[in-house]
Amino acid sequence: MEQDRGSRESVGATATDDQEVSTGGEGRSAGHGQVLTSEGLVVAVDGPGGSGKSTVAREIARRLGLRYLDTGAMYRAVTQVALESRIDLEDHDAVAELAERVVLTVGTSPDNPTIAVNGEAVGDKIRTRAVTNAVSAVAAVPAVRRLLVARQQQIIAAASPTGIVVEGRDIGSVVAPQAPVKVFLTASTEVRALRRSHQLGEKGMDDVARTLAELDRRDVLDSTRAADPLAVPDDAIVLDSTSLSVEAVVDEVLLHCERVTADAS
Repeated sequence: MEQDRGSRESVGATATDDQEVSTGGEGRSAGHGQVLTSEGLVVAVDGPGGSGKSTVAREIARRLGLRYLDTGAMYRAVTQVALESRIDLEDHDAVAELAERVVLTVGTSPDNPTIAVNGEAVGDKIRTRAVTNAVSAVAAVPAVRRLLVARQQQIIAAASPTGIVVEGRDIGSVVAPQAPVKVFLTASTEVRALRRSHQLGEKGMDDVARTLAELDRRDVLDSTRAADPLAVPDDAIVLDSTSLSVEAVVDEVLLHCERVTADAS
């Protein structure tokens, strides 16, 4: 597998570890419903927060030697800039205008996925509770979704012929509807809250209860938004990770990949 070289290339050429994604000007979108890669496997992994999709998607990419894209990190990066700029998230025009100006550089190595905003790595700044609680509002802006979906499709197309595992909330339904492998991960809200609190370094019961309430709120927002809501694609396999280990979920997805590959040959 390619190692992270720290290069910066325009999306739409060859697949590299770092993709410069400018949110200004015209994007070269592959288009909804269009086959995004002529070669290589595209694996779409969707699900709500805390379902384990990031861990599973990265491990699938490692096992299969594919690239990896966390689309949620792109929305989080825009959200973080919006919060720092003190933009009213209810002002959709202002949020969309900001997204147009931001340049995202996305690293697609599953061993070292990265994202930078205007050349500056954001790291864990996009994983804070403040960003997590605000990202649904930004992701609900139709203009922002159109913009970032187009950029995500560019990255997917650029991953050919290697192939890519893409995770998010609308991958199988909107970003890559022709992906041959679609997975929807879910888990009980209680387990998801425990996982998310652990990620935040929190262990107290009050912290878990707070996280559970926030997850419930975000689930409602993501599932009921007008633009590309969180939904299970009709042709996706649904895996409940509540009582399954990461290894068990990964093994099930790999078996599904093998079946799809065999059926296609």
